[in-house]
Amino acid sequence: MAVTLRFSPDDLLRCRFAVSPMLETVSAVRLLSPSEDPGPHRRWLSTVDRQSLDLRPLHLLLPRRGYAPDFLSPPPSGRAARFADELRAVATTDHQQIRRELRRSLADTPGAMESPTGRLLLGEPARVLAMLVELLRRAWEVLVEPVWPQVRGLLDADVSFQSRRLAEGGLDRLFAELHPRLRWGNGVLTREYGDDDHRDLQGEGLILVPSAFKWDQVVVIVDPPWQPAVVYPARGLGTLWQPPASDRQAALGRLMGKTRAALLADLGSPTSTTVLAHRHALAAGTISEHLTVLRDAGFVVGERHRHEIRYRRTPLGEDSIG
Repeated sequence: MAVTLRFSPDDLLRCRFAVSPMLETVSAVRLLSPSEDPGPHRRWLSTVDRQSLDLRPLHLLLPRRGYAPDFLSPPPSGRAARFADELRAVATTDHQQIRRELRRSLADTPGAMESPTGRLLLGEPARVLAMLVELLRRAWEVLVEPVWPQVRGLLDADVSFQSRRLAEGGLDRLFAELHPRLRWGNGVLTREYGDDDHRDLQGEGLILVPSAFKWDQVVVIVDPPWQPAVVYPARGLGTLWQPPASDRQAALGRLMGKTRAALLADLGSPTSTTVLAHRHALAAGTISEHLTVLRDAGFVVGERHRHEIRYRRTPLGEDSIG
């Protein structure tokens, strides 16, 4: 199963980067679901006042697996999109599109259409749209706007890094390391795992959107009328919420080095070398060297998962980080 995008010669010249505060807001809302793993956002999540939010309609439309309405987070029109502009774009969505996409999304979750929230979402499109716009506005104000300078700094740094890579080596260089789940060859970009879909690009180009809150997935948007887009976790995400080191963490950093201490802290769940390299903005070879030292010292262990090795903390590693 894979999603593929075939590039024409014109598309090779029409790839651009963009940042979307609306996409970050929708992705942050999804992380509030009890079924979601917050991953590197656990510290951010602990600061959120959940009691001030009732986002049940949005949660129902944002399943972990399945279709989420495209109109809730359309691909950004420019690199420096503003939330207010994106919210206006959502508010002007055609009512027939709203009805079609809401039904498609609810159909992907068993029992959703018959639930009270589902019936509410299947009501008169104008009222439903007004409700969703207000929920998105509230989610932005509570979840993302207070931390937007940090998040935007991370996303801008990713765009700058990837743009230099594109300028230096073209799409071959860019896609070689953009994310471990992406593969490039013979003019075709492939996202491994997930849905099975394909689109031939016909000169419209591709939008590349780094994300902070979409931390563990690569999303490919192929459905018209949107311009094709790839949303990928931003490089260096593992450093976003890094707190001041406690006395014990500082001592651990002095003992084994700050990078190894940061990697050890990040291995709460099994993670591959390539993902860690992307998350900490380091070369895969550098990550491998650090993991080898941590493994030989008994702090981590590697376990095979399909075609890759994933590392996790041992009991000694758990005790070390406190």
